[in-house]
Amino acid sequence: MNWFLRNVRTFGLAFALALVVWISAVVAADPDETRVYPHAVTLEMVGQDPSMVLTGKPPTQVTLTLRAPRSVWEQLTASPDQVRVVIDLAGLAAGEHALTPQVQVNARPVRVVAVSPEKTTVFLEPLATQVFDIHFETTGEPAIGYQAGSPALDVRRVTVSGPQSLVEQVSLVQARIALANARATLESAIPVQALDANGQAISGLTLTPAQIKVSLPVTQQGGYRDLAVKVLVRGQVADGYRLTSISVFPPTITVYSGDPALVNNLPGYVETEALNLSGASQQIERLLSLTLPSGVSVVGDQTVLVQVGVAAIEGSLALNNMQVTLVGLAPGLSVQIAPETLDIILTGPLPFLDGLTAAQIEITIDVTGLGAGTYQLTPEVKILVSDIQVQSINPATVEVIIAPPATP
Repeated sequence: MNWFLRNVRTFGLAFALALVVWISAVVAADPDETRVYPHAVTLEMVGQDPSMVLTGKPPTQVTLTLRAPRSVWEQLTASPDQVRVVIDLAGLAAGEHALTPQVQVNARPVRVVAVSPEKTTVFLEPLATQVFDIHFETTGEPAIGYQAGSPALDVRRVTVSGPQSLVEQVSLVQARIALANARATLESAIPVQALDANGQAISGLTLTPAQIKVSLPVTQQGGYRDLAVKVLVRGQVADGYRLTSISVFPPTITVYSGDPALVNNLPGYVETEALNLSGASQQIERLLSLTLPSGVSVVGDQTVLVQVGVAAIEGSLALNNMQVTLVGLAPGLSVQIAPETLDIILTGPLPFLDGLTAAQIEITIDVTGLGAGTYQLTPEVKILVSDIQVQSINPATVEVIIAPPATP
């Protein structure tokens, strides 16, 4: 025992030296590193009193600088959910508060070097709730001859909740529907808005419900009626042509009479004056008046725009034994071609095909730059009339034998 007491200081010094050596070895193998945490950290608000509302725009994210061994850094970067930053709002009253974010790190050992921003300013306001009647409005006017009735709303009142300062600014809650050119009852779900005394929308409030269903009847007034427009045509387009379309703008018109019976006795359409198509070979566009009985008039423009599409009928033409012309043969050379004539099939508008002449067709074989020898060449067909295409050539290639000059 005496020996142990005499050497206790020596034992303590030896233990301290061993501990220093061990720590140095550990640090050398896994050194501490100070870095900016690479992941964005969301700032969480906890403990808020349900009777309070957070206003303003506090920061949503913070930047952290941490010090930790390299092995711990590997854990932190691999699992971002190990770091959490919170602002504790528990027990706070209404007003402005400057709070320090609290950093929670699951991995160990980690030391928080810096948090940016260091302080977060939050504003708390009492939560207010108020019920408002819905002020319903329409914009625009229904189509001529129509009138809007009384709207039916599935909800007549809306609850507005939010920060007390914003709720106090609410002057009315409005629902608005567009009525422009309506010809039938409108059934729609429309949003409601909280407006201030200047008619400006107030954001940051919760409206319950956020939208309402509206049924707004739109009916036609007596003496008015909507009728389809039928184009009355006479004659036939030119031979080789066909009608592709007949369009009228507007397709329906509104008529009016002081005697509603006159309007009600009309068929479901009204005819235009006759449009003569005789000999037409291109598109027609005309303004036509409408044929109406006495005492009935058109509301608005008294004419309609009629567009008639006219196109040539497509066909085909087979031409046999068409002569081939050789071009580009060098002086002194002789040539043989087989076959000397070709059969071709052309497609295009029938009027163009019917008027086609042999002089408007050129079939050539180009031997420019070719010397003596035997070649399989593709003939080229050129049509001097537009819109006519070559459908096929028979045969597709021609044998061309070019011979050198004869030796005396």
